[in-house]
Amino acid sequence: MELFLEKLASFNDSINGFVWGWAGLILLLGTGLVATVFTKVFQISHLGHWWKNTIGSLFKKDVIGHTKEKGAISPFQALCTALAATVGTGNIAGVAAAICVGGAGAVFWMWVAAFLGMMTNYSENVLGMYFRRRNANGEWSGGAMYYLRDGLGAKKNCKWIGKILAVLFCIFTMLASFGIGSMGQVNKIVANVAAAFDVKAISSIEIFGGISLYNLILGLVVMLLTALITLGGLKRIASVAEKIVPFMVVLFVAGSIVIIAINYQNVLPAFKAIFVNAFKPQSFVGGTLGAAIMLAAKQGFKRGVFSNEAGLGSSVMVHSNSNIKEPVKQGMWGIFEVFADTMVVCTMTALVILTSGVFDITAGPTEAVKANEGATLVADAFNSVFGWGDIGQRFIAIAMFLFAFTTVLGWSHYGSKAWEYLFGAKTTIIFKIIHVCTVIFGAILTSSLAWDISDTFNGLMMMPNLVGVLVMFPLVVKITNNYVGRKIKGKEISPIVSYDKNIEEAYAEEIANDGE
Repeated sequence: MELFLEKLASFNDSINGFVWGWAGLILLLGTGLVATVFTKVFQISHLGHWWKNTIGSLFKKDVIGHTKEKGAISPFQALCTALAATVGTGNIAGVAAAICVGGAGAVFWMWVAAFLGMMTNYSENVLGMYFRRRNANGEWSGGAMYYLRDGLGAKKNCKWIGKILAVLFCIFTMLASFGIGSMGQVNKIVANVAAAFDVKAISSIEIFGGISLYNLILGLVVMLLTALITLGGLKRIASVAEKIVPFMVVLFVAGSIVIIAINYQNVLPAFKAIFVNAFKPQSFVGGTLGAAIMLAAKQGFKRGVFSNEAGLGSSVMVHSNSNIKEPVKQGMWGIFEVFADTMVVCTMTALVILTSGVFDITAGPTEAVKANEGATLVADAFNSVFGWGDIGQRFIAIAMFLFAFTTVLGWSHYGSKAWEYLFGAKTTIIFKIIHVCTVIFGAILTSSLAWDISDTFNGLMMMPNLVGVLVMFPLVVKITNNYVGRKIKGKEISPIVSYDKNIEEAYAEEIANDGE
């Protein structure tokens, strides 16, 4: 087992070094920059509009009410399911790991990635909604594979390029669903639950490869819960997500605010460390100044993408199931998704770490923290305030469980949609069973390897998706300008909602009648 894991780690490092090298980072940030510039900084210039049509519309029945349309879910359910997949261990353990490796400055680069990622996610969702179609079961299916095949593939001499990239995207998505959507999440669930609720009679028993029996049992429990929900399909996943996600986000943010408020005197030094160390990293980062800045930036970008998934083309596959007809309206939910995930939840995590005293913002992490890869750093921060009976550590263990478990649920849907594209809608039950079975590996892999594999799959998935977004971006601009002209400037022009003229004609009439 140990020899196999060593060879797996070596092979993974080779691929990871390529996809997260200069090429991958330039493609990722460049796409976000293009999307931001050519939509005239939509996330800022139309801040009031997208805010009003996302979080500001939560009391509208057509936004939060369940739809009877087959295979469709409400915009709020789509958001919660997407957030279920994005708000995961990356928001807690991922932020801690980024700070431990790249210093406080990594948080700044995480913000940069999120700001640009808002418009990348917007563009992905606009294209996903535009190119979606009904599958053999009468359900909506959308995603990067469709705008790669039918969008990029429709360009001159690009038919086979589009088809090949669509297939590669689906393969990488299924692999990513085993990494970011299974192994990485379960690994953190097990580590935190085992630390907070230790049962020595079981945890002291070691089985093959030094794996604790307790870890194995926890993995089996998570696997059973995953099976009970994911095998019930998207509507069951969405139903669970809309109940858990708002609760867990509000509770975590509230707890974080309490800790930050108690340590209010450290807030300004924490922000100073974030901005200063982004360009002048702490000495513990090591290397020359340029290399240290690159390490901090890379950690911020990687963990940011791991957290909000902007650029992966993942959340498109659930946003495309929304009963909203306007691509731009669902695209705006994509903007809010990244904002909530990184600008709110990840920032709360970072400030908790940097203000509580568990991380020395001048000297960096201790050797013990480095060795533990920051896995329990947030728990220690919560324990610094809620220390009685280890309430803080146990709170984080529960939060980690909810965050990570819902991510597993969301990624099961993403992987099944990729499987559907390759093998047909009638066979997705096969993928779901395979995905459930892989959950157990997260409980027995080392933390470092589980995260490294997840990073690699993210990068592989990102590349074909971003190629599709860049090539199809003129269409995104066209659809956006059409929407802005009609909804904001009051022009009387026909809406652009679908590549399928039959769908567009039907929806144009409905949009005119219901005022959407």
